[in-house]
Amino acid sequence: MTAGFKTLDDIGSIAGKRVLVRVDLNVPMADGKVTDATRIERVGPTIAELSGKGAKVILLAHFGRPKGEANADFSLEPVAKATAEVLGRAVGFAGDCIGEKAAGAIAAMKDGDVLLLENTRFHKGEENNDPDFVKALAENGDIYVNDAFSAAHRAHASTEGLAHILPAYAGRTMQAELEALEKGLGNPVKPVVAIVGGAKVSTKIDLLMNLVKKVDALVIGGGMANTFLAARGTEVGKSLAEHDLAKTAKQIMIEAAEAGCAVILPADGVVAREFKANAPNETVAIDAVPADAMILDAGAKSIEVINQWIDRAATLVWNGPLGAFEIEPFDRATVEAARHAAGRTREGRLVSVAGGGDTVAALNHAGAADDFTYVSTAGGAFLEWMEGKPLPGVEVLKR
Repeated sequence: MTAGFKTLDDIGSIAGKRVLVRVDLNVPMADGKVTDATRIERVGPTIAELSGKGAKVILLAHFGRPKGEANADFSLEPVAKATAEVLGRAVGFAGDCIGEKAAGAIAAMKDGDVLLLENTRFHKGEENNDPDFVKALAENGDIYVNDAFSAAHRAHASTEGLAHILPAYAGRTMQAELEALEKGLGNPVKPVVAIVGGAKVSTKIDLLMNLVKKVDALVIGGGMANTFLAARGTEVGKSLAEHDLAKTAKQIMIEAAEAGCAVILPADGVVAREFKANAPNETVAIDAVPADAMILDAGAKSIEVINQWIDRAATLVWNGPLGAFEIEPFDRATVEAARHAAGRTREGRLVSVAGGGDTVAALNHAGAADDFTYVSTAGGAFLEWMEGKPLPGVEVLKR
């Protein structure tokens, strides 16, 4: 896939050049400190490579939703300190991303220095992709590198606009993401199996409609499975289910059948009367769910079937947990399937690509994330890619 995109391999000599690098530093914070530095770690290779070649590395990022106004609660200054700690090198900070503060800080940079500019979303022109704001950003750089795939589904000034003004390239994290996604759905080795879980079908209709046309089997889990079961006429008791989407669920199953895609729903479920850790529970056949109970996880027979499909697959794409993985013992299906997929990947028998908010947490909970071929930290962008939608921040990097 990256054959169609400009990467750092195409960039040429950059010594002394001002390189604007769009990164994702929208990290979780508590009491003024970063609680998860994964996104900072991901951009480390790009920063190190550019700095090592003598570029003046100027980082652009957003943090939170300040709605176009400066707000101390959304300042990137504490993130600059955390970035320096993670990278093991000095990272300067400028109190604005345009204007005199930015220009002054950049003018003081030496070759190889790294500087983080203040939150781009402190200006309304960022999310509006305002041409004047784009020009103001562009004045600070000679080259543009986008290393924030997670923000690539937004056509903002710093994610899309700059690429129309400055020579534009994909950073190493963006490149790795694009290559992994190509292996996942772009040009995958077949058979391809997709696991899609989570609470609601309503948030993943486009995703499901796209997948049934591209994969050989679609495993549906979590609360989403209840909606499909109910649409099929199965009583799901008090389980979370979107009964008003029965028609949509049926249409997805019809389109899957027409495309030759097998839809795998739970054969049994772990049910309980209350949603809490270690609540009294039992495993029942999926057509024997008590009226006063709720399905909180897939049962042992379902796990066996899912693992059999993973065994058949050459490529696995995973989005969303198979049950209420946050509370024991309703994490079993997610954990066992994730570990099985991780094992197959370790053995070189499976290309496994996963992403989306809860998915990363679920795979980390299972201790399986490190063994997957690629785990994307890009929530919305990963979902839109799975839905088959073009991503503005990626499209603009095409050769």
